[in-house]
Amino acid sequence: ILERAVLKESSSSFNSAPEYVDKLGIFESVLSEYNKKFNLTAITDEREIEIKHFIDSLHGSEFVADTNLDIGSGAGFPGIPLAIVKPDKKFTLVDSLKKRVDFLSTVMEKCGLDNVRVFHKRAEELDKKQKYGCVTARAVAPLNILCEYCLPFAEVGGIMLAYKGKKADEETEQAEKAIELLGGKVERKVYYKLGVFGEESERALIIIRKVKETPEKYPRGGNKPRLKPL
Repeated sequence: ILERAVLKESSSSFNSAPEYVDKLGIFESVLSEYNKKFNLTAITDEREIEIKHFIDSLHGSEFVADTNLDIGSGAGFPGIPLAIVKPDKKFTLVDSLKKRVDFLSTVMEKCGLDNVRVFHKRAEELDKKQKYGCVTARAVAPLNILCEYCLPFAEVGGIMLAYKGKKADEETEQAEKAIELLGGKVERKVYYKLGVFGEESERALIIIRKVKETPEKYPRGGNKPRLKPL
């Protein structure tokens, strides 16, 4: 089923070679096993997982850089699928919950992903001197909050890649001040739809270019990005 889903939905933007489909299948098996114990994702139907998680994640593959940071990786989306189809690129996955980090470490081992590192940290605990060509986030927070978690770690000239739903335009408008303050500029949005069981969900990738350095005090600690959004 996974192979059909990937190949049917695939485009030139991501690699659907058999060896990558096999690894995605292993990832799906481990996710299904762990989800029974730890409730990693509310989506449990196999077909929905493949479309709403796997295919959705892979829509961002054309924007992957040599070095990538995935903030709030959760059950591994988009970081793990992107790492699978881009084995020549490096991925750092970060999550604040240890059970998720343990799960991600297991996936990394089972899939043989030597291009992935996993850390049990909050975004504001990361080394601010370490920069990445692309910083991704999916289902983490509204864009004005998300920018503070992501943009400080993007190198100048690099990008922040935010996966969003039908409110992408509204969130972008609300985040204008935060984006500018943090050194970013919205470059473009890529809209697409995901169809499952006859229903379509609207999706968007917001590509924010890092045009200048972020002030050193960001991201703020003490959960301030959420409590006092920019």
